[in-house]
Amino acid sequence: MGKRTGQVSAQSARSAGDSPERRGRFITLEGGEGVGKSTNLARVVGWLEARGLEVVQTREPGGTPRAEAIRRLLLDPEEREPLDEDAELLLVFAARAQHLARVIRPALARGAWVVCDRFTDATFAYQGGGRGLDPARIAELEAFVQRGLTPDLTLLLDMPMAEAQCRLEGRLAGSGERRDRFEQERGDFFEAVRQAYLARAAKAPERIALIDAARSPEAVGRQIEEVLARRMAAWQR
Repeated sequence: MGKRTGQVSAQSARSAGDSPERRGRFITLEGGEGVGKSTNLARVVGWLEARGLEVVQTREPGGTPRAEAIRRLLLDPEEREPLDEDAELLLVFAARAQHLARVIRPALARGAWVVCDRFTDATFAYQGGGRGLDPARIAELEAFVQRGLTPDLTLLLDMPMAEAQCRLEGRLAGSGERRDRFEQERGDFFEAVRQAYLARAAKAPERIALIDAARSPEAVGRQIEEVLARRMAAWQR
């Protein structure tokens, strides 16, 4: 299983973030609820580690203690105070700034490969597509927080919304968990999220690999490994 980075000094985190040379690779997994990101995240980490790479497995929102605290604010279904959509967007990027400074940039700078469950494509999909916020505002925050850092490869797990919701129901029933604040949204929200993801993939086919998550787990795994093998070969040229 992938490893999380420990704490680093603020100075070293800042210098790592400012370094023009990035030796590691940054891979993200994206998709709506119920598409199988967790299962396939573990598959990606295992595939990379089997090739002798140091892998940092992480997630968004979250990835550091403070960012995880923000995650709880964003996902808590019990909180009675409604969360303003602008506040939600700013919290997402606040968590991302901390995550980048403390985990992602230092890991990439030392040559590790980072595999992350969601990143900024999710913000464009959930806050842009689902909430209807202006993508230009999201892009401004993206530029401010990320300073040009984007994933080398994004695996977008896609399947029809109704089927994904059925899978989500099965997972929740099996685990006894309750729906979080986003999982409680209506079907039209998730369809808008899916369409925003697909629009992102159409605009960046060189970075975003579309994975048919409606297929069997074995078939999905083979497709992901084929994408990884092709990208690995291209990066080594």
